[in-house]
Amino acid sequence: MNEFMNRIWYENMVRDYLIIGGIILFVWFLKKFISRYLAGLLYRLVHQVWKDVDKQSFIQLVVKPLGRFLAILVTIVALFKLKFPQEFNADIYKYTVKEVIHCAGNIILIVSFTSLLIRIIDFIALILEKRANLTPDQSDNQLIVFFRDFFKVILVIIGVMMVLRYAFGLNVGGLLTGLSIVGAAIALALRESLENLIASFIIFFDKPFITGDLVKVLNITGTVEKIGLRSTRIRTDQKTLVTVPNKQMVDSVLDNLSLRSQRRGDLKLELGLQTPAALLEETVTGINRILGRKEIESFHVHVADITGQAIIILSDYYTAPLTIQEFNTIKQEVNLQSLRLLETLKVELAGASTDIRLVKGD
Repeated sequence: MNEFMNRIWYENMVRDYLIIGGIILFVWFLKKFISRYLAGLLYRLVHQVWKDVDKQSFIQLVVKPLGRFLAILVTIVALFKLKFPQEFNADIYKYTVKEVIHCAGNIILIVSFTSLLIRIIDFIALILEKRANLTPDQSDNQLIVFFRDFFKVILVIIGVMMVLRYAFGLNVGGLLTGLSIVGAAIALALRESLENLIASFIIFFDKPFITGDLVKVLNITGTVEKIGLRSTRIRTDQKTLVTVPNKQMVDSVLDNLSLRSQRRGDLKLELGLQTPAALLEETVTGINRILGRKEIESFHVHVADITGQAIIILSDYYTAPLTIQEFNTIKQEVNLQSLRLLETLKVELAGASTDIRLVKGD
């Protein structure tokens, strides 16, 4: 038995193959249980910082990428303990098979580790989002989503740099220096994208609007659904989804309708020129009574003008910042009651009747 174990196959003893194969199989078969145990230990550390962390959610989010990373790590470390057979070390273009396998192993390891970090960022964002939901201010929620996506992009960029450095052996510092001129050209070409990125930071820190606000910009009126790194998505009253670059959201005149303190309504009545002054006074008094309802916070009624065609009564009134449906209901009731008032007082609107006179010539 010892003779068989000590036998050399492709520059390695059979014992080494069996030990390394056993370790790899052991880790791959038990990676779920090992990752759950390690996730539990990691949860204890996290729980000391955030007391309200849900253990089950944490484990479900972390256990899969953690188990995959551990299995890949153990497999690569174990395989590197074996000597690569020289008879298999053929040349592929400028590289040997051993170098290609080494490069592939590093890439897989870096990608799995980056995936694990991204899942951890998702979990941290989930915790912060739950806390932000407890406050009435929605700006915290959009800030969490923004920085979650931002840090994911940073992690991916770092992962690519690590692949170039440790898998392909490139000098990243020298590469960045050598690409500085090219980078400047790319920056000029991507100037608009960079401006949108900077504008997104302005939106999140200056907070001219947040997710859920009703805004009007560039003749577009709708509710902000998402603020991204490059653009803002607005759901219009036609239920279409409009994507507006963040630069235009910052540079254009933006009306945040959700921040209005009141809603304004207008009532314009053009009465006939034959209306007596006494009826005009009764009309003004009646409109004051109509606008004195509890939903209307303030109002003003006056005879605004007398023209060659009509006597004009103007009214403006203000309600609390109600929804458009609630405001339209109040506006409709005010208009209908005003028409009933004119019918009761028998006051005619301008143009309601026309007198035709025939004058006999000489």
